[in-house]
Amino acid sequence: MLVTVLVLLVTLCALGGTAEERQEAQRPGHVSVVILGGTGDLAKKYLWQGFFQLYASQASSANTFSFYGGGLSPADSAKPVFFEILKAVSCPKDLSQERCAVLKEQFLRLSQYRQLKTLEDYQGLAKHVEQQLQEEGMTEAGRLFYLSVPAFAYADIAEKINSSCRPAGGAWLRVVLEKPFGHDLPSAQALAAQLGTALKDEEMYRIDHYLGKQVVSRILPFRKENKDSLDPIWNKHHIERIEIVLKETLDVKGRIPFYDQYGVIRDVLQNHLTEVLMLLTMTPPVNVSSIQEVQQNKLEIFSSLLPLGKNQAVIGQYQAYKAEVQKELNKTQDHVSLTPTFAAVLAHVADARYEGVPILLTSGKMLDERVGYARILFKNDIFCLQSQDSVHCKPKQIVFHFGHGSLQYPAILVSKNLFKPVQTDAGWKEVTEHANVSVLGLPLSDYYVQTPKVQREAYAELISHIFAGCKNNFISTENLLASWSLWTPLLSSLKGSFPRVYPGGADNGGMLDVQLKGNEISFNSKVVIISPDQVGRSSTDGFQVMQGKFRSAEMVSAWAEELVERLAADLQEAAEAAVRKEGVFHLALSGGSTPIALFHRLVLHHFSFPWRDTHVWMVDERCVPLTEAESNFHSLHDHLLQHVRIPYYNIHPMPVQLNQRLCVEEDGGALLYEKELGKLTNGSSFHFVLLGVGYDGHTASLFPGSKVKELRQSMVALTESPIKPHQRMSLTFNAINQAHRVALMVMGKGKHELITQLSRVKDDPEKWPVTGVKPTHGTLIWYIDYDALIG
Repeated sequence: MLVTVLVLLVTLCALGGTAEERQEAQRPGHVSVVILGGTGDLAKKYLWQGFFQLYASQASSANTFSFYGGGLSPADSAKPVFFEILKAVSCPKDLSQERCAVLKEQFLRLSQYRQLKTLEDYQGLAKHVEQQLQEEGMTEAGRLFYLSVPAFAYADIAEKINSSCRPAGGAWLRVVLEKPFGHDLPSAQALAAQLGTALKDEEMYRIDHYLGKQVVSRILPFRKENKDSLDPIWNKHHIERIEIVLKETLDVKGRIPFYDQYGVIRDVLQNHLTEVLMLLTMTPPVNVSSIQEVQQNKLEIFSSLLPLGKNQAVIGQYQAYKAEVQKELNKTQDHVSLTPTFAAVLAHVADARYEGVPILLTSGKMLDERVGYARILFKNDIFCLQSQDSVHCKPKQIVFHFGHGSLQYPAILVSKNLFKPVQTDAGWKEVTEHANVSVLGLPLSDYYVQTPKVQREAYAELISHIFAGCKNNFISTENLLASWSLWTPLLSSLKGSFPRVYPGGADNGGMLDVQLKGNEISFNSKVVIISPDQVGRSSTDGFQVMQGKFRSAEMVSAWAEELVERLAADLQEAAEAAVRKEGVFHLALSGGSTPIALFHRLVLHHFSFPWRDTHVWMVDERCVPLTEAESNFHSLHDHLLQHVRIPYYNIHPMPVQLNQRLCVEEDGGALLYEKELGKLTNGSSFHFVLLGVGYDGHTASLFPGSKVKELRQSMVALTESPIKPHQRMSLTFNAINQAHRVALMVMGKGKHELITQLSRVKDDPEKWPVTGVKPTHGTLIWYIDYDALIG
């Protein structure tokens, strides 16, 4: 069976190559296999097993083999470990026990460990191979080097292979590289350039084991075989969305030194899930075996993908990760890692076929189950009034199920309300007896199910491709750089962003659920980080926001966008409550740039806000004409008031300009505003006051050094600012502290030092005016974004 599959693979790959490539791929003779990192974890789990299966499939062919485990350790200490790994390999199921025992014995006899550290070590290996060929009179077919080592070592090893280990006489050289292939576009370009000086592109096999998964490698043939059924529906008119999901239950203990540098996007999305995305959206090639056509069609999709930015992604981090980082990287208790262990990214292809179709790529550690799949969900144009169990009423979908989950085995599932897929691949079979399991909302019996007759591990599959010289399922330099061009801007935009902390497993509940709005993605529930010491201590039961404490007052903290959304919701709730109770809502708003995002939120999302019953007052104003850009009222008008339906007589700008003069005390502007306030509000009390905090601790236009005691009896006063324009009009603490609710909004990384200082200082309104904000009978809430809170 294995021999037949490999012969077929060689034939198929040869069909897509040049005459020289076909001749090289089928060249019989001796093959030397060298695994660098031969005693490492990857080699132990997958590589030696894969190469043993290759040897078993070729045992009766014209090829002979030698296997070398290479490493930095001396042979004396590494040999025992090496042979224990080889003894653990298992035979394919279609081999008898007797045949298996013979092949394992031969495999062990053909294998040896060699220290490969210096150039002399590589020269010694080359001399040994050439001597063996000469002594046994063998023709050399080729040499295969598998680099299961850190990426920083690639260039040096490639140079050593190039200078001392190249085969002669037309034999092939193949060098296999494990990801990561760089960590962003510049590093990937640099690595490609370095490798390009030592190796030809056709000699390099950048391996992505996901492309070796049987279901993934079946996507293109499946699309081509079912062209008649798929072409009419594989477009924006019929596809509702595409989901590519890889969920894992494990943490990353033991991998922290690598993982903390790369995170989930670089580890999984930029490579595995992106490659699946290419296979699902690219134009199927006329010849599925044509390497050039496959790669070119992938590049066309890369060029059509819309750019990815911060609004196209949400990220998370499981709660125990922080402690794991501190332990494995020997960090202090206050060290905070921003590396995401969960990410959901929304992509769109800007072409006529897929325009507007959301493509969701999602992966994470410490989730509720281990499963991987790609799902194409189609729109259902049938409305079922009564027969809800009818096949036509159920989801229309195709699922490429990579494995694990409730189904366990790899399979392609087509819901029966779509079409029955054709079956042409001899290696696949249709499943007719269905277990009592459900896959993505449908019982298995509601699908047409195809699965491989013999399940093969991804690395074993790809190793057979490498031996056959088949490059379809490997990453070319052009495709690699195109992928990094897509992902690098997103990674840059997320730099410094705090991931949402989640507890892990079933306790995550709906905390990581996302919602899609046009071209943007966000978390569905509004979970808030309270402080660096309480990161992640959010209620997962109903996802209620926990109220933290700051300076003994209530505090809400979140991402900037979520914080603004929460404040806007709280503001509307307060307005509706006041209108229900008193028929009117009095709102005092501060100037500056901080509240502008709030104003925009109110305009775009809060259409039911009771503006007709709202009176808008100013917290403070600069002594400039209200028509000038420096005026707080001018900013408020431009960003909010002109966009909402509020009666003009409900708007109360501060009278800083009277008698054609600005803020002259004799004109009595402050007293005039105070009287208007007393006449219209109940006991001169605002329902809601929005304040900001300056870098020097000032709030409203109450600055350090102000004579607070002198302002105690007044509600509105003229004040002096240390920055131009110096003269201001401001509400005093007397007016602010009579409010029912006061919100202090602090945003931006630049305010982190201020927040740190404020968390330590005592009440001192002369030095820190904001500490004088203490509502007498009302509530004070601090709204602080992550950047300001944690820095």
